[in-house]
Amino acid sequence: DAYLKTLHDLLVYLDVCDGNMEQGSFRCEPNVSLRPRGQDVLGTKVELKNINSFRFAKEALDFEISRQTEALTEGETIRQETRLWDVQKGHTVVMRSKEEAHDYRYFPEPDLPPLRIHAAMVEEIRSGMPALPKELQKRYEQELGLSTYDAALLTAEKSVVTYFEALIQHTTRYKAAANWILGPVREWLNAGARDMDDFPVAPAQLAALLALIDEGKLSFSAAAQQLLPVWVEEPDTAPDALAQKLNLIQETDEAFIEQLVDEALKAFPDKVAEYRNGKKGLIGLFMGEVMKRSKGKADPKVATALLQKKLEA
Repeated sequence: DAYLKTLHDLLVYLDVCDGNMEQGSFRCEPNVSLRPRGQDVLGTKVELKNINSFRFAKEALDFEISRQTEALTEGETIRQETRLWDVQKGHTVVMRSKEEAHDYRYFPEPDLPPLRIHAAMVEEIRSGMPALPKELQKRYEQELGLSTYDAALLTAEKSVVTYFEALIQHTTRYKAAANWILGPVREWLNAGARDMDDFPVAPAQLAALLALIDEGKLSFSAAAQQLLPVWVEEPDTAPDALAQKLNLIQETDEAFIEQLVDEALKAFPDKVAEYRNGKKGLIGLFMGEVMKRSKGKADPKVATALLQKKLEA
């Protein structure tokens, strides 16, 4: 079913259809014809219908191939016909027989003149097409350094591609940009059954938020959990102004954080001794205490460095 899924995703991406198989927007009516191993001529074809999911397509094909194989092995003749996939019974059933070409009612339509497609026309259309998902995925991996997994997710929907492409015009923090689209932003979208077109924050604004986080002025968790829910309600507000308003700007003053580190270590003298005796995992306890005393505003990098310095002294 990899071919069907790739074709389906491509047609949806190009806005050819919405891809809804249950409603018939995207159909799969495969023909099955077999030939003995080593021969070139295919046998009589059988058309399959009533397939409205990728799973049913695989099941119907598997059954029909087995049915024809068994019939041919027994010396039976395959009839040219259309068969329906019976989901409940798990097999195909005859819908109608088409023994001759005239059964298909081929005849010319006088109102439809011959359409001649020249190479120049094909090239003109090709040159005007947007980059396709596989091309974008390859570029995101090779040029932006994204993982195959992230690149595939970003290129699965055209609206996400459009937003991400606009976002990376304002930032070179490509991994951080991908993490935000696939993390906090997607969580917000999923929570309200929304799509990317519903996300109200402009790409340039999100790029400014990435800069705040990268500069250590705002933590990722504070931005995702506290700032974003408010920001989507007032998306025209600059992220730094909103962070100030919500009192989320991180404290980077080393002297201030050092005082908190000293207080945290004095509060757990027994744990300090255990840390120095080899229990290095306890640094998480001290870090949590520092963040608690700073109300989550201490710069984690500064706090971690100071803790390690004092604990290793």
